[in-house]
Formats: sequence, structure tokens, C-alpha cells
Amino acid sequence: MDIHTLPAVNATLNGTAAVLLVTGYTLIRRKQIQAHKRVMLTAFAVSVAFLICYVIYHAQVGSVHYPKTGPIRVVYYTILFTHTLLAATVPVLAVITLRRGLKGDYQRHRRIARWTFPIWLYVSVTGVVVYLMLYQL
Repeated sequence: MDIHTLPAVNATLNGTAAVLLVTGYTLIRRKQIQAHKRVMLTAFAVSVAFLICYVIYHAQVGSVHYPKTGPIRVVYYTILFTHTLLAATVPVLAVITLRRGLKGDYQRHRRIARWTFPIWLYVSVTGVVVYLMLYQL
């Protein structure tokens, strides 16, 4: 595999994670607990695969600079900053949330999931946006 295909792979993994997160949320709202559990574990696995690919890519390529100028540059770096800041919290939040759910500590699981879900979803969606802005626009 060409290392330069990894940004597209990463965007695909982020997009997949976003779809899985929304699906998992929908399932739990419908009280489909086992389906919710399977989908959320899949979302976690997809996010782990993303993290592995991301580290491999940036270990080889380093930092990629945004080439555009003007207001779009401000928009890009604002999105990138919030994405990066929140992305640092997702692994910890996701592990705690999953652990509580798997242990059956549903009250504490729900309390933290109310934070984890929107942050994780934002990071997944903005990961795709960052890719599109950096490599496709």
C-alpha cells in the first residue's frame, strides 16, 4: 500500500465511525441494547484502526501544511484546532464509556456517554472535513 493513500483511508474510517455512532445512538434510543453494544464496539474498533493508520502516516510523512491563504485558512485551522483538542479526549472517554457499559454500570455509562457521544461524533465528522479541505479542495 502506498503511504499516500492513508489520508483517504483515515477519512473513510472517520466517516464510518460517524455513521456507526449515529446508528448506535439510534439503536439505544429504540432500546435495542445488544445491537447498540455491537455497533458501539465496532465504532471503537474502527476508531482504533484510524488511530493506527494516522500514526503510521504521520510517522512517515510528518506534518502536512495547509497551502491555501485567506479566510479559508482561518476556517481550516479553527476546525483543525478544535478537532485536535477534542480528539485527544476521545480515547479516554471512549474507553471509560465502553468499560462502564460492558460492566453493566448503566447509570454511570449514560452519564459519561452524554459527553462522549457528541465529542466523538464531532471528531469523526471534522476528521472528514479536515481531509476534504486539505486534500480535495
